[in-house]
Parts: sequence; C-alpha cells; structure tokens
Amino acid sequence: MPNIKSAVKRVKVIKAKTLRNQMIMSALKTYVKKFESSLAEGDKEKATAAFQVAVKKIDQAVAKGTLHKNAAARKKSQLARKLNSLNVQ
Repeated sequence: MPNIKSAVKRVKVIKAKTLRNQMIMSALKTYVKKFESSLAEGDKEKATAAFQVAVKKIDQAVAKGTLHKNAAARKKSQLARKLNSLNVQ
C-alpha cells in the first residue's frame, strides 16, 4: 500500500484506466465474435455489416489508446481475410 500522496493518486488513476480499457476491449471482442458468427452462418451481407462495425470498434480502441495501431491493423487484416474467403466460396 502506498504511503505517499502522489502514489495513492496513481493507484486510483490506474484502476480507473484499467476499468476503461477492459470495457473497451470487452466490447471489441464482442463485435469480433458477432462477425465470426455471421461468417459461420455464411450470410455475406450480414458478415459485411458486422465487419464494418468491428473495424469501427477497432479504430475507436486505437483512438482511445487501448490498442496499438499496428495490432489494430493486424486484426483488421485478419478479419478482412476471413471476409474475403467467404466471398471466394
């Protein structure tokens, strides 16, 4: 337990930021799972719509500083590859 006033404040700030980051990442994972479930169904239009929402959420996570921009680019690329594989079939 910190004794110094500034250290006590840092603990409080870190807790708040951690909670915010967890909320953002949880929502992001939910939208990615919705995209993957629509892929599994094979519905091209639903998958495309879910892809757009998932990409938007990824970009928002980057803007908030929760996700690194290169990790976001990698995730978007992986999702796009999955979507394009549905179009090929």
